[in-house]
Amino acid sequence: SQSANSLIGVETYRTLLALENAPEDAQAYSWHRGANDTEENMIISYNTTSDSRQYGPMFTGRESVLKTGDLQIRGTQLNDTGNYTVRMDAISGTQRATGWLEIQELQIPQISVNTTSVIEDIDSVAANCYTNDTNVRWYVNYAPVSSNNRMTVSPDTKTLIIQRIERFDSPLQCGIEIIPEIFEKSELIHLTVAYGPYDMSLTSTPSHLGGDMSAEIGSRVEMKCTAYSRPESKYRWFHNGSLLSFSEENITLPSLTWDQMGNYRCIVENPVTQLAFYQGLRVRVPCECGTCPRGFRPPDLVPSLPLPGRCLAFLPWRSGFRIDSRGSVCCVCVAGCRSDIRSQAVGIYKDGALLQL
Repeated sequence: SQSANSLIGVETYRTLLALENAPEDAQAYSWHRGANDTEENMIISYNTTSDSRQYGPMFTGRESVLKTGDLQIRGTQLNDTGNYTVRMDAISGTQRATGWLEIQELQIPQISVNTTSVIEDIDSVAANCYTNDTNVRWYVNYAPVSSNNRMTVSPDTKTLIIQRIERFDSPLQCGIEIIPEIFEKSELIHLTVAYGPYDMSLTSTPSHLGGDMSAEIGSRVEMKCTAYSRPESKYRWFHNGSLLSFSEENITLPSLTWDQMGNYRCIVENPVTQLAFYQGLRVRVPCECGTCPRGFRPPDLVPSLPLPGRCLAFLPWRSGFRIDSRGSVCCVCVAGCRSDIRSQAVGIYKDGALLQL
């Protein structure tokens, strides 16, 4: 006689009653609900010669017979539990087999966490899985995990603790193996991980080099402060130490004025992580060095107090200089006496008053 194998099924899953040692010359398979193969309890039959199927009184619409003679039940229900009999008609004769199918109730594990709002690299999360199963599997960001340098699974496998939470440690989920290689998982728990600001940068148009931006009076100036952060970063801008009314990531000066020259600082902060970073730049008029005047030797140090109408440097002169006079405004540059060396503006004065360094 033959036997029907795989006689354990799980509610809602597909169940396969597979035949062992079925005769190779089988011409028909007939499946029945119960311990005998009467017409009254027939589910479905399959004729291998004509490749045709017939449906009996016990057919529910969820059963099918494969060409191998196996019975497949889709969307298995608890009331599918019971005896199943298969009759195999072959050239060598008729054989029968009966087996008991046990449908297990589907167990869906439940999951809980101690918190869902955390700060990256600071907070920890403890997750618990509620199930009668003694072998729980844990999933972080959809991938299975085990104990490591940041994660600890309890000896009974029902608790997962994550230290120094990271932004990619979400969602969390636990699962159990209901039958070999078949896992049932809990709902997903999504964490809100606050982080940043990171990778702060301050860009400008015209571009700045080493924190210095050269821009003509009346030109358009743009400055943009960016950073990666969750929640979104808050921005504060300062001009020469005074807080500006701008609260966005960028500042636009449509027509640059003398009063808008000077030092700008952007502070980016995350109110949740309580982290803040800043960068700054200086806006000044363009200044380039030319050829050193023949026979001119400037003093090593120039007095620190400016006089009206005069251009003064207050750093040691090197080997060359140039003075650009624009009315009562002038720039002083320090550089070598070579055309390929760019200048560094030391001071800009207007009417004897220092505008910027």
